[in-house]
Amino acid sequence: MTAARYLALAVPLAAVIVTGRHERDRNVRAAALLAFLAAMVGIAALNEVARSTAWYGFAPVRGTYRGMPIDLWIGWAALWGPLPVLLRRALPLPLALGLLLWLDAVAMPALHPLVRLGPHWLVGELLGLVAVALPAQMLGRFCADRRHLPARALLQVALFAAVLLWFLPSVAFEVGDGSWTRLTALPPSAAVLVAQVALLVATPALIAVREFVVRGGGTPYPWDPPGRLVTTGPYAYLANPMQLGGVALTLFLGVLTGSGTLLLTAGAAVAFSTAVAGPHERHDLHTRHGDSWHDYRRQVRTWWPRWRPYAPERPAVLWLDDDCGPCGATWRFLARRDPVGLIVRPAREHPGVLWRAGYAGGDGHEERGVAAVARALEHLHLGWALVGWTLRLPGVTWLAQLTTDAMIAPPHPVKPRGEPCPTPSSASSTGRSRQSVSTASPASRRGPSRPRPE
Repeated sequence: MTAARYLALAVPLAAVIVTGRHERDRNVRAAALLAFLAAMVGIAALNEVARSTAWYGFAPVRGTYRGMPIDLWIGWAALWGPLPVLLRRALPLPLALGLLLWLDAVAMPALHPLVRLGPHWLVGELLGLVAVALPAQMLGRFCADRRHLPARALLQVALFAAVLLWFLPSVAFEVGDGSWTRLTALPPSAAVLVAQVALLVATPALIAVREFVVRGGGTPYPWDPPGRLVTTGPYAYLANPMQLGGVALTLFLGVLTGSGTLLLTAGAAVAFSTAVAGPHERHDLHTRHGDSWHDYRRQVRTWWPRWRPYAPERPAVLWLDDDCGPCGATWRFLARRDPVGLIVRPAREHPGVLWRAGYAGGDGHEERGVAAVARALEHLHLGWALVGWTLRLPGVTWLAQLTTDAMIAPPHPVKPRGEPCPTPSSASSTGRSRQSVSTASPASRRGPSRPRPE
C-alpha cells in the first residue's frame, strides 16, 4: 500500500510539473492552481458523500483526512484539476473528462486494498466527474483563456464560498475545537435567521464581486483582476470589502460553532492580508493604475469604512420622471440627503425613451428601474448604501422590480424633448435595450442635486 500511495502522489504531480514548465503564461499557471484548489475542495466534499453511501472507502492508514489518505487526495486533485487545464489545447473538455473516467475506472480497482470499492462505486465516480471535475475544468479553462467573465466569476464565488463556509470550518473542527452540531441542532426558524444574518454580512462582498465584473471587467482572483480601477459600489466606502466580508463570516461561524480555532483563523487571515497580500496588492495596483489609485487610497481605508462615499472623478446621473408621484418623492428624498457624485435630472432630458428610472455612472455603466434607484442610494451614506446593495442582490432586484411595476409606478414611456411619445408596441419594436421607466419618481420642481466633493 505504501508503494501505491507514493505512485498516486508522485505520478500526477510529476505530470503537472512537466506540463507547467512548458507553459510560459503566468496567468495560465495561476488558473491551473485555481483548478487544483477547486478539485481539492470538491473531492473532500465527494468523500463525505461516499462515507455515507458506501460508494468507496479507504484502508485505515496514517496521514488521512476524514479517512482519505492525503497523498491520494492530492494526486487525485492534480489529475482532476491542473493537468487537463495545462493540456487544454490538446485535450478539449469532453475528451479530458472521458480520459479521466477511463483512468479512474482502471486505477481505482488496481489500488485495492488501499481503496475499497462498494457495489455502486461507478455512481460516485460519475457524480464526481460531473460535480467536481467538470466545474474545476470550466473554472480553470475560463480563467486561463479569459473567457466567459460572468461564468468564471460565479464559479470563483462558489469555490471561495465553499472554502470559507464549509472546508475551512471542517478542517478547523478536525484539528481543533468546535463542530457543526451547534448549527445542525438549531430549530428551523433559528436556522433561517442565521442564514439571513450571514447573507447580510456577505452582501457587501458579493456586490463587490459584481462590481469587479460589471465595472472593472475582472474577477476577485488576484491573477484575473479587473482591467479598470474600481472605486464604486462597496469600494466607494472600503478598499477591501471582500476580505472584510470573509473575516466577518469566519468570526460569525466561529461564534456559532463554538470554535476558537476558527476565531484564530480569522485573526491569521487579517495578519496575512496586512503583511503579505497587502504589499503585493499595493504594488500591483500602483503599477497598473498609478496616480488614480493613490488618490483613491488616500481617502478610502483598508479595514474601516467611510460614512460618506468616495467622490468619483465624473459624477453619475439619475433620471427620474418628474410627472410621476413616487418618482418625485424619490427625488426629494435624495436631494435632502445631499448625494455625493450624483446629479438627478428629469427623465425627459435623457437622449432616449425611458420606461423606468435610469442611472448612468461616470464610466458609462447603466442601470434601470429599481437597480437604478439602488445605485443612487450608494451615493448617500453607508447605511443607505447597504440598503442599495441588498436591493441589487440576485433575485431581490427582480422581486422588487415586479412589486414596483405592479403596485407603485408601472412602466411608462417618457419622451425626450421634441420627440413624440411612443406607444408600448412601437417601443418594443425599437428595442428593449433603450427602455427604462421611472420606478422612483423625479423630484418635485426643486431641480437636480449637484455632486458634492468630500
